[in-house]
Amino acid sequence: MKAFRYVAKGAPLQCVDLPDPVPDPGWVVVDVDVAGLCHSDVHMIDGVIEPAPRPPFTLGHEVAGTVSALGEGVEGFATGDRVAVAIIAHPQVQAYYAPGIGIDGGYAERLVAHASTLVPIPDSVSTVHAAVATDSVVTAYHAVRTEARAKPGDVIAVVGLGGLGLNGVRTGVIAGATVYGVDINPDTFEAARKAGARDCFTDFTALADLRPDAIIDFAGVGSTTSDAIDAVRRLGRVVLVGLGTKSTAFSNGTFIRKSVELRGSYGAGKDEYQQVLDFIAEGRIEPVVEEIPFADLNEGLDRLRHGKVRGRLVTRPRG
Repeated sequence: MKAFRYVAKGAPLQCVDLPDPVPDPGWVVVDVDVAGLCHSDVHMIDGVIEPAPRPPFTLGHEVAGTVSALGEGVEGFATGDRVAVAIIAHPQVQAYYAPGIGIDGGYAERLVAHASTLVPIPDSVSTVHAAVATDSVVTAYHAVRTEARAKPGDVIAVVGLGGLGLNGVRTGVIAGATVYGVDINPDTFEAARKAGARDCFTDFTALADLRPDAIIDFAGVGSTTSDAIDAVRRLGRVVLVGLGTKSTAFSNGTFIRKSVELRGSYGAGKDEYQQVLDFIAEGRIEPVVEEIPFADLNEGLDRLRHGKVRGRLVTRPRG
């Protein structure tokens, strides 16, 4: 089978031929229909996230496809079932079962997945939307609903209006909050307003009079988190999701004086993923996606690297 492998820090992924996987007891083989491209894969390749998986390794953690083989003891699934592979991070992180993180991932024609991570895809949900929902949607959902605790009447701001940020905007709207967007690129504003943002800004100064109850930072470039602490109301909440830099500095005085709650947010739970699939099935969440050929995977990751993607890129490893 064809796969794109991470082979060295800073190097493009290498297209190779690998043997077809065989499932151990408790595992299944999934023929990958769709894999989503995530900025965190770029961070792994570039060494921003450490430790990165030991090469050679197949990245790609947003995966949906069809069960093609069952290992001994697997129950509740059959060959031909449409499934997505959940990245389970709550109540406990199960990174060792996560495709493209703990085990070889979805930038390949097939992968093995532990049966506990499989989620059936509703008939009305495409494999494209199911794949990107495993991270791009549900990570945003968890950050806004669980960590930021968005609720009716809240004012929240979403920083970074890329793939996760747009889903964060939509999640905040569904929660009943008034949502504002912040991004240095005004070309992102149209999609954010379409997702339900009341207004969008290129910097944080416009948030001062809005006194947000919570700010969710999907950029995470350091200055964005510091500016969010400055802009959020007293006793407000700042949630950091983005991994744009390895470290962040902020004013201790402002942080303490305003009694700001600062939280990190990583992934989501399997139950939250199932809730997101229901929202997609109902048409309340519609991920923004663009499909690229599998052969152009490195070019797609480079577009992510340089901020030239609106929404989420997806590819079909099996054509």
